[in-house]
Amino acid sequence: MNNTYEAVWKTLSNIDVSEHIERKMNLSYLSWAWAWGTLMKHYPSANYKFNTWERESRVYDVMYYPDGSASVECIITIGELHRTMWLPVMDNRNNSISNPSSRQISDTKMRCLVKCMAMWGLGHYIYAGEDVPQEKPKGLSVQHQEQRAKERANA
Repeated sequence: MNNTYEAVWKTLSNIDVSEHIERKMNLSYLSWAWAWGTLMKHYPSANYKFNTWERESRVYDVMYYPDGSASVECIITIGELHRTMWLPVMDNRNNSISNPSSRQISDTKMRCLVKCMAMWGLGHYIYAGEDVPQEKPKGLSVQHQEQRAKERANA
């Protein structure tokens, strides 16, 4: 399969993820498991990895900053194409955490994975503060789209 950035973006950005959006503290999220499953349906050879950094002669899957806070970086590869995204380890108020636990780092890695998928188009509109894509997804009737819009407005 000969993928281009444009073709991948066109495919993934037209997927309506609105039924899979989860909300916490007035923020919208996608489940990493659902998002990865959706990506794999379209690009089964895709893979991801998290960057590592050396610190005090040890290798970590998180970059530490002088104030003790940290961030992770994810790379998704589809064929010969690559996209990278980063995310700080944060608390539920989106404030950086000093000396994060392994659980906080693990959770951030999976959030970063989903954010990196958005760089390919999947659910990108969530990060723009929107709940639905600008273009209407193919395969949904106008009536179905209008009904979903009404349901979201009443939620």
